[in-house]
Amino acid sequence: MPALLDLDESIRARTRMDPQPDGCQRLVLPYPAVLDLARGLDRQRGRLHGSNVARVELAALTLGIPPERYLRNGSAYSLAEQARLLGSRMAMVGLGGLGGHALEILARAGVGHIRAADGDEFQPSNLNRQLLCTRRSLGGYKAAAAAARVKLLNPAVDFEPVAEFLDEPLMERFLAGADLALDALGGLSDRPALLRQAARAGIPLVTAAVAGQAGFVATVLPGATGPADLFGPGGANGAGGAGAEDTLGTPAPAVVTAAALMSAEALNILCGRAPRLAGAMLVFDLEAMSFERVRL
Repeated sequence: MPALLDLDESIRARTRMDPQPDGCQRLVLPYPAVLDLARGLDRQRGRLHGSNVARVELAALTLGIPPERYLRNGSAYSLAEQARLLGSRMAMVGLGGLGGHALEILARAGVGHIRAADGDEFQPSNLNRQLLCTRRSLGGYKAAAAAARVKLLNPAVDFEPVAEFLDEPLMERFLAGADLALDALGGLSDRPALLRQAARAGIPLVTAAVAGQAGFVATVLPGATGPADLFGPGGANGAGGAGAEDTLGTPAPAVVTAAALMSAEALNILCGRAPRLAGAMLVFDLEAMSFERVRL
């Protein structure tokens, strides 16, 4: 097992030269080697701690050696950006349709610390679109299913589930220390509070919503106008009416599209790039197969 002082040498000793799809050869740290080295960092033989997996992967990236599990991120993220993702902290609210798919993408991408809140339980009407909802998870907490899923996906991710519905004071504490907030809430009633608290925390907010086969994704910088300021808390029809998602439904293709777009924007921001949707909404309609960028 590697001692703390020779981790770099242990990583170098475990690398292999792999042929790449473009025909080139590249040094890679195999995934089984990452897990073995991580176990070796623990005082108790055989135990695997996610923080040690992240430590091994970060050390490899610092040496310019890509861990095998991130190899197909290719040129989308440089090794320095991948390391930055592993060191980033994100807070997301909502683990339903949008949140479940976004969590899948972000955990696979290697976002190092994810705190996620949802006090809801799965019900049969979630089965059409929510990745975390299965026959086995029906009736169970979404936060618990999310924790189990992340543990299977990527042990390097420090995932903190919160099985609560957050009011505004709780949102303030929930966002503390995060680099980015992700709004994966259903409906519109709680979105203004999350927008205010993200601004108060001084962090960007990536938000999305879906109704029928249409939806939008936007990034709101601290103090800027966001979609929640325009739509208000009562739903798309105004105060008190049924929200558009309740009347038009939430089919899976639109939900997955919105989740993918918001995840891509979140990863751009967390790896240190300028947000692409700051001050704008990307509006899509899958029935018309149209995408339009609208200024806020």
